[in-house]
Amino acid sequence: MNLLTIFLGIIGPWQIAIVVALVLLLFGGRKIPELMRGLGTGIKEFKDATKNDDEDTTDKVEDKK
Repeated sequence: MNLLTIFLGIIGPWQIAIVVALVLLLFGGRKIPELMRGLGTGIKEFKDATKNDDEDTTDKVEDKK
């Protein structure tokens, strides 16, 4: 058994339901869409920054040739 199988075996549908219920209790139903929107924006900005960094690196390598 590898480590991934052990972790995936621990997390079941009941555990996921409990986590979702706790998130709803902590943040409330109205706050969750705002949190998800912020998470999506953060992921998009990270991807854009990574893409721009890759393009900058490629430009620098091409300039050296």
